[in-house]
Amino acid sequence: MSTMSTEAFTRITERLRSGAEPRAGGTDAMARLRAGLAAGPFADLGSLEGLRGTAWGPEGGARIGALTTVAEIAADPVLEAAYPGLAMTARALATPQIRHAATLGGNLLQRNRCWYFRNPAFSCHQDGGDTCPARRGDHRGGTVFDTAPCVAPHASSLAVALLAYDARAEAADGRGEPGSRPVGGLYDASDGTRDHVLEPGQVLTAVELPPPGPGERSAYRRATARSRAEWPLVEAVVRVVLEEGRVARAAVAAGAVARAPVRLEEVEAAFEGAPADPAEAAKAVEGVPGRCSPLPGTRYKATLLRDTVRDALERALA
Repeated sequence: MSTMSTEAFTRITERLRSGAEPRAGGTDAMARLRAGLAAGPFADLGSLEGLRGTAWGPEGGARIGALTTVAEIAADPVLEAAYPGLAMTARALATPQIRHAATLGGNLLQRNRCWYFRNPAFSCHQDGGDTCPARRGDHRGGTVFDTAPCVAPHASSLAVALLAYDARAEAADGRGEPGSRPVGGLYDASDGTRDHVLEPGQVLTAVELPPPGPGERSAYRRATARSRAEWPLVEAVVRVVLEEGRVARAAVAAGAVARAPVRLEEVEAAFEGAPADPAEAAKAVEGVPGRCSPLPGTRYKATLLRDTVRDALERALA
């Protein structure tokens, strides 16, 4: 960042430490403001131009600024060639209007979509309460891996794709050098009180993806209640590396199923070394329902997750 942008960044982080809420594209912040779930003040990040755009490293990896919009990620042909699973995920999100406003960082750090949390008539772990009304109420969209008192799954689809690509997230607080962690490290699947682990004053600045390897293929699939502008019930991003007709490496990430996006390591292990055959994909996902710990209203998600991952694996091989 330039000297001026560094000064602006420092001012914003100081405001955040004083209690302001960060606002980037504002697609969810404004919705929560209208619903009475956010009162401000807000610290607008849009002026930090140094956090926008994609840069390419000498070895072929990409660094995407946190203020890059979802639409820019979806439409970038160079990004799509290198990381097709990420581009496919970005294109599936929301509506064109929201994709043009929503940012990468905002998507990764968004609040959950639980209708009890978003209804001011209820109190829950997310707003300082000590109960989860969804657990005993209507939790059809809830978790299928029950790891926390809160049963609202994390809502970030881009986090699922970045998890499959072994991406790293960079965050800074304006007081020192930025810190980097795996994208999965932004979340705590056992924490029912918050949707990410960044502290007040920390700003997500960029995401770094490793260079793609030869023979890589990927796919994204989601299951939704309607075909457009809908939050997924289950989603999966898979990445496979093929060598001489066999799966040399597999990465399988799933979303809308837990408090944090998850890697299905047992599916990866079962698929690696197998022939690049759709029948092997079916074998690799057989145990997925048994790994799940669904709620009464999310039992359907156990088989839906299995079948969505299988579909993604088969499409990656096609």
